[in-house]
Amino acid sequence: MNSEPDIAIIGAGAAGVGAARRLVASGLSVSVFEALPRIGGRAWTLQTPVAALDLGCGWLHSGDRNPWTRIAEEAGISVDRKPSAWHRQDRDFGFPQAEREAARAAFARWSERVADAPPPSDCAIDAVEPGEPWLAYLQALSGYISGDELERISTKDYAAYDEASTEYNWRVETGYGALVASTMPASVELHVGTPVQSIALDGSRVTLQTAQGAVRPKAVIVAVSTNVLADGFIRMPSPLDPWREAAGKLPLGNNEKLYFEITGGNSFEAESHVLGNPRDPKTGTYYIRPFGKPVIEVFLGGAGARAVATDPDGAFPHAMDELAAIFGSGIRNELRPLAASEWANTPSIRGGYSHALPGQADARLELAKPYDGRVFFAGEATHQTDFSTAHGAYQSGLRAAEEALQALGR
Repeated sequence: MNSEPDIAIIGAGAAGVGAARRLVASGLSVSVFEALPRIGGRAWTLQTPVAALDLGCGWLHSGDRNPWTRIAEEAGISVDRKPSAWHRQDRDFGFPQAEREAARAAFARWSERVADAPPPSDCAIDAVEPGEPWLAYLQALSGYISGDELERISTKDYAAYDEASTEYNWRVETGYGALVASTMPASVELHVGTPVQSIALDGSRVTLQTAQGAVRPKAVIVAVSTNVLADGFIRMPSPLDPWREAAGKLPLGNNEKLYFEITGGNSFEAESHVLGNPRDPKTGTYYIRPFGKPVIEVFLGGAGARAVATDPDGAFPHAMDELAAIFGSGIRNELRPLAASEWANTPSIRGGYSHALPGQADARLELAKPYDGRVFFAGEATHQTDFSTAHGAYQSGLRAAEEALQALGR
């Protein structure tokens, strides 16, 4: 292990990959430390005998301007540009067209108020009309989009993302996580399964303590989640307390995925979708047979994802009940649990993706600031508009790398 690399990167997720890709072109020595036994962080494609499953990010949001689109195509990886089935309800099961139109109109009214007449409180719940009959639906969408209930979402933060995003959401059949992991430069010194325990400022260098020993780079890029920073998973010196405090204002929401294998029958159409129960904020959203694969992807956010974290054994039965209520009890014989994420219970991650608490949107700027020309911060939470995405994370890694190069005179 190089005990004195020029630059160390903490975290091998999309931000760490972005930073590494920029730094290796400079000729500097780069060491990357990742607590997990794999590359990718919250981008993770699990290879199963049935299909490659994205347990983390799965869609190239704003695909027309997403840098991962270009990276994939340059690597010869096909990008699927077909529209998603998210906004459809297969055969109107459980959510008739008239109800869908009413629910979507409620969301459109809320979105318009957030953009054009945000409440002085900056709290997303205060943009909901009093007595809104589709409040549970709005809370479910807030869980999918931000990982938390409207009471804990900044309207300024939400509006910044919504204004910048485009309508293009694309995919790579081989997996988004696999794409991210495959692009880590081979020339970096990579240490997976090696959490950084502490950061210290030592003379002109930075000292990182790991299970493999101490490393003293000239600069460090910290590309870990806000919950890890805020919770003290990595010990940091008191001059970095403002960054820890900023991270606490940008908590990770709760988002989890489950996958069922379709083992028989013909109840499920390829590339279709259903929302479980539009009147339950804990409901799952079900993407059926993506790319024709024999699986159902269950996406949970907010209260639904927290329920998975506190009672993992109850997650699949609850999802099965929702599907049976839509498709009939016979489907219980056609499905079996296949895989599930555990983001909230993964110590080096501890959640889904970041959102700003009411009144705290500017904490993203604070978290992105460098310290003393030696400590730089990256990660989706440091991006002003593309937070919560793998492309926002990647771009933040490029930005932090440029800052580090400038500080080192390169």
